[in-house]
Amino acid sequence: MIYRRTKKEIELLKESSRILVETFKHVDKIIGAGVRMVDLDREIENFIKKNAANPWFKNYRGYPAASSISIDEVVVHGIPGERIIQEGQIVSIDIGVEKDGYCSDAAKTYIIGKVNGVKKKLVEVTKQALYNGIKKAVVGNRLYDISYEIQRTVESEGFSVVRELVGHGIGRKPHEEPEIPNFGSPNRGPRLLPGMIFAIEPMVNAGDYKIKILEDGWTVVTADGKPSAHFEHTIAITENKAEILTMGV
Repeated sequence: MIYRRTKKEIELLKESSRILVETFKHVDKIIGAGVRMVDLDREIENFIKKNAANPWFKNYRGYPAASSISIDEVVVHGIPGERIIQEGQIVSIDIGVEKDGYCSDAAKTYIIGKVNGVKKKLVEVTKQALYNGIKKAVVGNRLYDISYEIQRTVESEGFSVVRELVGHGIGRKPHEEPEIPNFGSPNRGPRLLPGMIFAIEPMVNAGDYKIKILEDGWTVVTADGKPSAHFEHTIAITENKAEILTMGV
């Protein structure tokens, strides 16, 4: 079932999301060429805990870190290790926060120094696809109106959306119904109603949409080795519009 949260619950989700936004602002200050992934992850974990919250990624279904740090051809679920971030890379950071029993989720792709034109455009288009999709998250529309708008935005620029990974409902649990694909036909799926909480997250490849999972069981990479970008917001559907709870990421 798709949960519809009360005003009180949405306030709790806003507090979780506020901490998540502040966490990303901290990342903004420290990410860059020369930073070791594991050190960045440690900073993220410590910052969340200092705010009396929990990084729900850590140990979720066995995931070993507080964040996902995915470089270039890594789509999502990059496990932070000893690798050092380099000039010319794009780095997708995905973080989840749990506060007082309510979860928020967001992702952002960073451009490190000067990057080639394809990477720059890829990041811009992925971010635009997210916001275009959010515009369709209004009462009366159907779920796949979001999916279609993301796909339309991405493919019109010559890129592809990852099809095996999806956005999701979120609230008391990190992943709730419904699944929200980044592709599909409009006017399909359940009607959108006030109180629904979604994590919308286009994952966009510069080349083909196909992916593969590495031997660690987590790291997802593009099958053709081309770069990928990822943006995500937690949103609440209200009577009038989609409210972006993680605005500021």
